[in-house]
Amino acid sequence: MTQTATTGNLASAQRIIIDQTRYTEEHNAPAMALTEMFTLQRGAKQVTVPKVGQMTVNDLVDGEDLIDEEDIGMTTVDLTSAEVGAKVVITDKLVRQSQPSVFSLVGRQLGDAMARKKDTDVHALYGALNGGTTLGGAGIAFSSLAWTGCIATAKAGGAAGTPFGTKLYGLVHPNSMTDFIRSAALTPSVTYPVPRGWSEDLLGEFYVGLKPLNGVSLFEDGNLAVDSAGDATGVIADQGALATLMSVKMKTERQRDASLRGTEIVLTSDYGVFELDDTKGAGIVYDASAPSTTGG
Repeated sequence: MTQTATTGNLASAQRIIIDQTRYTEEHNAPAMALTEMFTLQRGAKQVTVPKVGQMTVNDLVDGEDLIDEEDIGMTTVDLTSAEVGAKVVITDKLVRQSQPSVFSLVGRQLGDAMARKKDTDVHALYGALNGGTTLGGAGIAFSSLAWTGCIATAKAGGAAGTPFGTKLYGLVHPNSMTDFIRSAALTPSVTYPVPRGWSEDLLGEFYVGLKPLNGVSLFEDGNLAVDSAGDATGVIADQGALATLMSVKMKTERQRDASLRGTEIVLTSDYGVFELDDTKGAGIVYDASAPSTTGG
């Protein structure tokens, strides 16, 4: 359904709304910023990403011919994009009675909506990683010992028996992070910057500020869905486990609607998110029930 807002000079209104939308959207979708990024070039309909298997090097015997042949084991994943969008109508009346802060408010609403859409699209992929075998379990608190076990599984190999990768990260619900902090008896004032290799600009708000355990950075994301049992499915993965194909990051158009006595502002994006390599990650299920706010 069309949402109607109204406020200030139309050209300024659009600029403020779009600028705020762009800023908010870019800085509120941490899950997408943790994936491998691809760009769909103009004139193309998809990106085909090749994957190769593991090879084995064997011992040799002096004077005997090398007869073992290794298979590249190449497979491909096709990435395509699809459009999403929203529309806001700025009426003439509120343009005449404008306050610039209303434009920023509308821009922030649009940015939050786009960020939430992109974020949750990535979240929906977590449970299928690792052949659908998740770590943790329903009702289990996310503790330092549980996280250590997840890291060990990622480095030793999941259901496929191969290590997830070298640029590992974890993402959990903020309520789960509370259990982690309590279990590890961490000092809240002791914080660390976003580790090298991750974007401070895009991920700084979501990095938990802890020194990476065994080199694995941990992030939190309040957009993770909490099910009826109070659990949320996060992830431990290599950056190459999931992929984002971006065709149009954000596009804005303006159209006058005389009968409505207003102007439509339409924002769209064209992208897709995919499981790039099932063996490089796993969903992690932990309790995400609201913690006590009384210190108990």
